[in-house]
Amino acid sequence: MSETKDLARPAQPTFWEAFRYWLKLGFISFGGPAGQISMMHQDLVEKRRWISERRFLHALNYAMVLPGPEAQQLAIYIGWLMHRTWGGIVAGTLFLLPSLFILSALSYVYMAYGDLQFVQGVFSGIKPAVVAIVVFAAWRIGSRALKNKVLWGFAAASFVAIFALKIPFPAIVLAAGVLGFIGSKIAPEKFKVGGGHGASNKSYGPALIDDDTPTPEHAKFKLSHLFIMTIVFLAIWAAVMWVLMGSPVLLDMGEFFTKAALVTFGGAYAVLPYVYQGGVEHYQWLTGLQMIDGLALGETTPGPLIMVVAFVGFIGGWTKEIFGPESLLLAGFAGACVATFFTFLPGYLFILAGGPLVEATHGDLKFTAPLTGITAAVVGVILNLAIFFGWHVLWPKATESAPFSGGFEWFYALISIAAFFALWKYKQDIMRVIGACAALGLIYTFAIS
Repeated sequence: MSETKDLARPAQPTFWEAFRYWLKLGFISFGGPAGQISMMHQDLVEKRRWISERRFLHALNYAMVLPGPEAQQLAIYIGWLMHRTWGGIVAGTLFLLPSLFILSALSYVYMAYGDLQFVQGVFSGIKPAVVAIVVFAAWRIGSRALKNKVLWGFAAASFVAIFALKIPFPAIVLAAGVLGFIGSKIAPEKFKVGGGHGASNKSYGPALIDDDTPTPEHAKFKLSHLFIMTIVFLAIWAAVMWVLMGSPVLLDMGEFFTKAALVTFGGAYAVLPYVYQGGVEHYQWLTGLQMIDGLALGETTPGPLIMVVAFVGFIGGWTKEIFGPESLLLAGFAGACVATFFTFLPGYLFILAGGPLVEATHGDLKFTAPLTGITAAVVGVILNLAIFFGWHVLWPKATESAPFSGGFEWFYALISIAAFFALWKYKQDIMRVIGACAALGLIYTFAIS
């Protein structure tokens, strides 16, 4: 304890130091939102101490209730707190760019050559690693967030609600927030700990943006700032749509993925049926089989899982030959860029315009208690996601009507168990675990082929 008390407050990182960190995160952000949030917590709260745990979780709680990828929006929020608007833009964009280029390259291989045995072998090993990463992240977040029986109850109820009762994620968030607010009136001591993550300085030392650090001037709420930011983002959206008017396919993508961005409550899996319905059935940018393959690519590349929209856009641009049959790669990349741009643009507005409102509430129980309830509920949702991933990896041929049909993949189960123990027991680096699992999957795939 005394060692952490003697730690000096870390120096303010330069813009370029932060730039290098966000770029690195973009390349290693495997594991979906749970894994990505866990990585950011480990780096930014525990190691670098750029932000305290309570401030980190307050920002995360806000990102959780927004449509869109919460991990990317959390990165925007922290980047904005440290380095103003450009800091937020850089953090959010570098979180996405590696995934956009990697997915576009894989999509090109997929369309141009069709033989993905090598890639599939690598991915077959990464998938069980992802299951372990998500389970580990649920354990890490739960061990910090669920500090009393009330919050454990929130997590258990949310798991039952989404797993057994199929209640939509937005309804779970709303219920947890309302119950958190009511709970703060009945038993405020249960909700004062910021989701069970209080007293972070006892564990990690003083943070650059600490619990008692005054809100920076640029993060204070001003009605004029909210108005200007909203107008700027609407103008950007309209200008890009106007540029796309020369290509009906890209214009349709802009309109469709804007709508998708506004209904992504609950993460990628909540919006995938909508993307499937639009991309496969309505616009016929790709087939149902291609959509499944795209999801596999999205699950096992860095960045938010909703980056599968880049695959949808790439295949749509390619199959529709929007620039003619001689420019298929360019057409595919244009489609991927348009899908990505319109899917993620609203997230920047929500953070850069709405962040000052959130910063004004981080010490006020009547605002923080609902978010504390939401954080606890999200632990149950992450556990449900881990089970969903595990089911698809270990029973790949199963269906909802026959959930355990088609045979059990014992080899991938062993990989998942080994990966979890490597992360939990032996504190191994996530990228090292992913690399080892990828190698095992590749060897196994060629051995059985």
